[in-house]
Amino acid sequence: MQERDQIISTDAERDLLIYMIIVLIVVSTLVILFFIVFQKRKNQLLKDKIEQQRKFDEELIKTQQEIQEETLKHVGRELHDNVGQLLVLATMQMKAAARTVKDEAKSKVENAAMALKESLEEVRALSKSLNSDVIFNLGFDETVKNEIKRLNKTGLIECSLSINGEKVDFENKKDEIILFRILQEFFSNTLKYAEAEHLNVTLDYQNACLAINVEDDGIGCELDNVEKGSGLINMEKRAELLNAKFKLTSQPEMGTSLSLMYPFKK
Repeated sequence: MQERDQIISTDAERDLLIYMIIVLIVVSTLVILFFIVFQKRKNQLLKDKIEQQRKFDEELIKTQQEIQEETLKHVGRELHDNVGQLLVLATMQMKAAARTVKDEAKSKVENAAMALKESLEEVRALSKSLNSDVIFNLGFDETVKNEIKRLNKTGLIECSLSINGEKVDFENKKDEIILFRILQEFFSNTLKYAEAEHLNVTLDYQNACLAINVEDDGIGCELDNVEKGSGLINMEKRAELLNAKFKLTSQPEMGTSLSLMYPFKK
């Protein structure tokens, strides 16, 4: 009888142990599942936050670009309508003065009139490059051609442009403006800092993208040691808006080059 009671007691202890193990396994499983679900939820919230921040940054950049474009458009119109008209009037007055002055001063007045005429042409060309409406009408290639001509007329640098492949009309016309502004920023930096004599631009229309390469023969720099100003940041941010691959390279005494790969087929 005592042996029987011991057997029953052993069975009860074994059943209790099994029960406790099962409970422990179930509890552990629930804890693990809870942790996994919690971690997934946490990761999802983090992803959502990052995505919201990315969208916010993108909208902020777009808003900034729109404000800049409106400002540039306004400046372009003012140059064309107001400054341009004043230069036209001044040119006409100088030509009238050249017909009345004596031979001794006539050449000087004619030279002044020619300088005013050249200034008028420069102002008109500059107003076209600033006004996005003009870029819309001309298209990307023609706008770049006009900018290259304008830079050559300044006499500060010798520029060349090469266009390869079959021209493609962009699905989004605003992309043309953003691309052109990137090039304008590079041109501006070259004139201000590079001390370059030559600037070469290549537009290569490929099957699914437009490859743009710009290079100067200026003094160059170590990009890692250069503080990123608004110009360089603007170029990179604009390229991001287009999903374009952006690469800027430079070496001391070896010039600076810009490479852009714009996917016109989304």
